[in-house]
Amino acid sequence: MNSVSPKRLDFFERYLSLWVLACMVAGVALGRLLPGITGTLSGWEFGTASHVNIPIAVLIWLMIYPMMLKIDFGGLRGVVRRPKGLAITLVVNWLVKPFGMALLGWFFVRYLFGDVLGWITPEAARDYSAGLIILAAAPCTAMVFVWSYLTDGDPAYTLAQVAINDLIMLLLFAPIVMFLVGVSGVAVPREVLFTSVVVFIVVPLAAGWASRTALIRTRGREWFETRFLALFKPVTIFALLATLVLIFAFQAENLQRNWVAVLLIAVPILIQVYFNSGLTYLLMRAFRVPHNVASPGALIGASNFFELAVAVAITLYGPTSGAALATIVGVLVEVPVMLSVCKVCNSTRGWYERSAAS
Repeated sequence: MNSVSPKRLDFFERYLSLWVLACMVAGVALGRLLPGITGTLSGWEFGTASHVNIPIAVLIWLMIYPMMLKIDFGGLRGVVRRPKGLAITLVVNWLVKPFGMALLGWFFVRYLFGDVLGWITPEAARDYSAGLIILAAAPCTAMVFVWSYLTDGDPAYTLAQVAINDLIMLLLFAPIVMFLVGVSGVAVPREVLFTSVVVFIVVPLAAGWASRTALIRTRGREWFETRFLALFKPVTIFALLATLVLIFAFQAENLQRNWVAVLLIAVPILIQVYFNSGLTYLLMRAFRVPHNVASPGALIGASNFFELAVAVAITLYGPTSGAALATIVGVLVEVPVMLSVCKVCNSTRGWYERSAAS
């Protein structure tokens, strides 16, 4: 039996859910108490109307860069010899996830909460459903490196999963959104998608590869792994929390004004996250995929590229629209729920590996 034990989290990481909640509260308070400063920060973007916020981009770089440093890019060749995990991830991301969310959005938001219970107007229900579809059509990219780290995922394989998802997203994101939303003539802005992928993936990936190559060549692998990487240990978690503070500060008024809708929209998102992560994890086990591939695969299948989803919803429907609110609820749910999925993946490692080996 495999004797590798799950990653041991330190005190700060073990109670990360509490820090996440505290940052959400702090973000809303910041947005309400200091609207001038928050508005200024929110307006700093890459280019005119790109909706890609510079402060958030910098913080996401700080989350991803340390993990990019750990990737042995030569290990990417091994992914081709282990295609099962990648195939399962892609099937869940591009067949199950967006179409499943369209079904959940229709049933809960438009039918149950709207037509049956009357809690949501038909106009609002259409906007919320559109936002849910936009959210589900953008599979997780940047943040999955954080989840992979917390579950001892294979970093090279995780990179391959993310990279291929990005390539597919460039081709399929807009057609899927337009088909499922059903709004003729609506064009998802490809420049927003392209800018998001470049800013959140290409830049930190290139920086990590260049730094790793140069430092190992000049200082040696031992110094790089024992001294240089150690400097970044707390950076990822602090950058994650700071990102949450800013996101919730930017959307404080929208969240506070529509708190009932927030609770209702969260229902289909929660169901989707747990269903997709469980489906991916069990399929990985059934096909005997290693746990360090299955855990990040399950997390990719459940989480969302919320930076892109928020940007696209704002571009198409406006910053105060129901569609934008639905994508923001995705951010609200994302981090604490994905931490719970990480915990399940870690706690079931022994069961998974025994089952996969039998």
